[in-house]
Amino acid sequence: MSRLDFTPYRRSTVGFDRLFDMIENQARLNSGDNYPPFNIAKNGEDNYRITLAVAGFRPQDIDITAQANLMVVQGKKREEADDGSELLHVGIANRGFERRFELADYVRVDDAQLADGLLIIDLVREVPDAMKPKKIAVNGATTLTAVPSDNAADEDDKSADAA
Repeated sequence: MSRLDFTPYRRSTVGFDRLFDMIENQARLNSGDNYPPFNIAKNGEDNYRITLAVAGFRPQDIDITAQANLMVVQGKKREEADDGSELLHVGIANRGFERRFELADYVRVDDAQLADGLLIIDLVREVPDAMKPKKIAVNGATTLTAVPSDNAADEDDKSADAA
């Protein structure tokens, strides 16, 4: 395993210690088990989707916990009912798991669905109005207006095209 060394970046940046620590911790923690496999997709500017392959798990076997900047997905192994048959080969994983996902500021879990062996978790980034860029007036004018995002301009163009 190669160790990540952020020393040169730590010397020339201020306030990014948490980010570097998080990257180093993730590299150390994720070097082992890759079960269950997952995909992360970006659906638009502020929407994300995590898809985990959890074949054999029921909704009541899965626990999703979201807290500040962390989402934990746990699958609890359940006991199989003994129907009197003898298994000759066990190839379907029936083990518990825990996956941790570090979330950026203002990202929240919007929805979770389990269908066809896939757990789909939708995430949304909602930046508070106080954190959005604002236009600052020069020479003492007191009116402050929000700076329109690229998405708002695109939506205005779409509505104009539709009209």
